[in-house]
Amino acid sequence: MSQERFDTIVVGGGMAGASAAYRLAKAGIRVLLVERGNYAGAKNVTGGRIYTHSLEQLIPDFRKRAPLERKVTQERISILEGGKSTTIEYNGAAEHSDEESYVVLRSVFDKWLADEAASAGAMVVNRIQVDRLLMQGDRVVGVRCGNDEAYANVVILADGVNSLLAERAGLRAPLRPAEVAVSAKEVYTFNKGVIEERFGLAADEGASWLFMGDITHGLMGGGFLYTNKNSVSIGIVVSLEHIGEADATIEDMMNEFMAYPTVARLLKGGKLVERSGHMVPEAGYQAVSTLSGDGFIIVGDAAGFCVNMGYTVRGMDFAIASGMYAADAVIKAHKLGDFSAGAMRYYDLKVEDSFIGKDLKQYRRLPDFLNNPRIFTAYPAMVNGIMQDVFTVNGKGASPLVPKLLKRVNKAGLVGLAMDALKGGRAL
Repeated sequence: MSQERFDTIVVGGGMAGASAAYRLAKAGIRVLLVERGNYAGAKNVTGGRIYTHSLEQLIPDFRKRAPLERKVTQERISILEGGKSTTIEYNGAAEHSDEESYVVLRSVFDKWLADEAASAGAMVVNRIQVDRLLMQGDRVVGVRCGNDEAYANVVILADGVNSLLAERAGLRAPLRPAEVAVSAKEVYTFNKGVIEERFGLAADEGASWLFMGDITHGLMGGGFLYTNKNSVSIGIVVSLEHIGEADATIEDMMNEFMAYPTVARLLKGGKLVERSGHMVPEAGYQAVSTLSGDGFIIVGDAAGFCVNMGYTVRGMDFAIASGMYAADAVIKAHKLGDFSAGAMRYYDLKVEDSFIGKDLKQYRRLPDFLNNPRIFTAYPAMVNGIMQDVFTVNGKGASPLVPKLLKRVNKAGLVGLAMDALKGGRAL
């Protein structure tokens, strides 16, 4: 790779980087995709669930070719507290194709997508660490990997949430703890047919299950579980901002989560085959800073494109779309022969005018709202307490239900509850 030149270099083989490389290669752009893992997806930790509306734009026939695990038809949210849980469940398939979502194993899916980019004509190089960006003044002109250098008109940075390349080059502000969360994940395999029986699914149906409550010890975060064909991906995500103030480590929280009766019985008989940890973007719109400049574009997690709404978490659809928009900006710049900051701003405008920009702005207040210990301690206790009162029957004689409910609400804090409800309404 020493001293080679390309039209575009993409750093990072995740969904954003591979999508950009695929679209560029299909357009005849000479593109190099550099991945530091043994293969694209080898380092990925995400659960994971992909909303496929953007993937359908990139590869319309992906359903016939992509390594999809299960189509999500079952949604569950559990509120945990003191060993008890209250679960909300919804069952129903998406009515339209652009509303579908699937469970994927990122180590498998990302490799497939990078292979698609290679088949389209991109040069994909694995096990290569990009040490720094090559600069000419304020312009990015290439990358340095050990003793090798590669040059390009544009470098697309898709190197994940802790994009040190952009930070070291002074292209974006340093990442703050409030902008990221730490995730721990495990994968358990099961004998054939166990997933369907245990979760009440048909052969091709899948479940997405989110958990919140005292498992995060008052910190913003929660648990997740996704059903694969013959395994489940399960884990916990906790905000990094106040992690040092908690009375438990991430490992402690993960162990408590796995030991919860609601969770433990789902994993019974499973074989642990994977354990991993990683940082993930958390702050949404507030974490988005520089998106492009002279000779560079930042996409996916590196750009901070993620929305955690509590009841659903999105990032993959943002990643794929941002990769496509970056490719479109490069293709346009290639035709004009202009790779300046002004030309790259076409990418910023595409993002701003798309669902990425609109959704990030719509839910920009959510991270502040969710960064509230009461949501993960007092309110789960209130909900489970109310459910306990509703379903408890004994020989002492019935007592009015409303006073008992009000007692639970008052214990949680009526004024705080009202204020949080107002703030949550504004955030949504």
